Amino acid sequence: MVDLILPVILAGGQGTRLWPLSRSSHPKQFLDLTSDKSLFEQTLRRVSDPTRYAPPLVITNADYRFLVSELALKAGVELSGVLLEPAARNTAAAITAAAAFAAPKFGDNVVLHVLASDHMIDADASYWKAVDVAAASARSGRLVTFGIVPKHPETGYGYIEAGAPIGDGVLEVARFVEKPDLPRAEKMVASGKFVWNSGMFMIRADVFLDELMTLSPDILRAVRKSVQHAKIDLGFVRLDPASFAEAPDISVDYAVFEKTSRAAVLPVTFAWSDLGSWDAVWKVAEKDGAQNASRGPVTFSQTGHSLVVSEGVHVAVQGLDDVVVVASKDAIFVGKLSDAQKVGALVKTLKQDQATVALTETNSTTYRPWGGYSSVLVGERFQVKRLFVKPGKRLSLQKHHHRAEHWVVVRGTAEVTLDGTVSTLSENQSIYLPLGCTHRLANPGKIDLELIEVQSGAYLGEDDIIRIEDEFGRT
Repeated sequence: MVDLILPVILAGGQGTRLWPLSRSSHPKQFLDLTSDKSLFEQTLRRVSDPTRYAPPLVITNADYRFLVSELALKAGVELSGVLLEPAARNTAAAITAAAAFAAPKFGDNVVLHVLASDHMIDADASYWKAVDVAAASARSGRLVTFGIVPKHPETGYGYIEAGAPIGDGVLEVARFVEKPDLPRAEKMVASGKFVWNSGMFMIRADVFLDELMTLSPDILRAVRKSVQHAKIDLGFVRLDPASFAEAPDISVDYAVFEKTSRAAVLPVTFAWSDLGSWDAVWKVAEKDGAQNASRGPVTFSQTGHSLVVSEGVHVAVQGLDDVVVVASKDAIFVGKLSDAQKVGALVKTLKQDQATVALTETNSTTYRPWGGYSSVLVGERFQVKRLFVKPGKRLSLQKHHHRAEHWVVVRGTAEVTLDGTVSTLSENQSIYLPLGCTHRLANPGKIDLELIEVQSGAYLGEDDIIRIEDEFGRT
């Protein structure tokens, strides 16, 4: 097991520049942006070779834990564990937690392949050769970062200046450079000495932890303590909140790689994108003759060099160039494709207004460990939702103080518990749940259960749920 590489997948980011599809409750790593599989699922499948990799270790936050588990199950990938960060503390703390957790389980000298869960990668032969070269260098004691050989000047990425050769294509790191303006990016690319900082690493756990002890001992002290005092919750590893909060909010580049003498960079040429903005999505998408890319029901007329994405409504764009239009089920973004990097600032503005903050947090579809629900219609004293429950799953036994509900089954079979009485409903059957009743919904069938829920009452907030029993530990 020691000879196998341990994939460490960072899956806690929120991807605000891909609003309105990416929201804090369902960020970009869980979106189907480039195929019918989410970026997270693509990452899982890329590290599923048991001859090269141990089962991956995922680091995320508690809100995404059930979604992570379900997507791993869907991908058929066994996990070594899921570490839950109690607070956002950037990549230094996350990677430290992975190393501190993995060392006693896999051996101090286990090699960690640290990957973001929201990058698009073409895993061709050159990719796998780079993985093997980086792993060999890491085993010799180097802390290796993958540097993408740039094809054009890019202001959205950090850069690494490569230094003297070490061997087998691996080079010393001369310096790290923050995201540059365009003139500086053009000069760096023209020099041939710089690569994009991909945020992917190959490191040996003991070497990384030893460097932390010297260079950033406050991070090591706080995070190691949080791992030692972690608690197991339904198979997830909850890092100790008080200890983890003491860790500085800093990237691994600042904490270690810019200071250590062990840093190395491996320039690589395989196709890669961090899909950090809508123009990055446009660059990797298939385009028509006018350089337009689309996803969903879209029509272009006299339009060029544009991206249009729709989750449902048909979007028609006429007579425009250099635009991005993204239509989610509850919000529409329209802007210049060339200004797509600025969407993050717009999201900050939306967060500051109580009238729009929810649009940055909650998607129209909310995912739960049993399935989820989508908002269909909201009115005064009523709302309509579409519920979907996965086979074999059931919701908590609960009641409401302020609302009654009607359930209409439109697909599958529902098992309904109402004040202790259990009944089975099939398609086109319905049931009324009066205010204050104790009830539970379950799917005993082999296919997804879908139903329409009509809520009526004085208050319809999600916090009007009193859970009596819950198999997901939410009581």
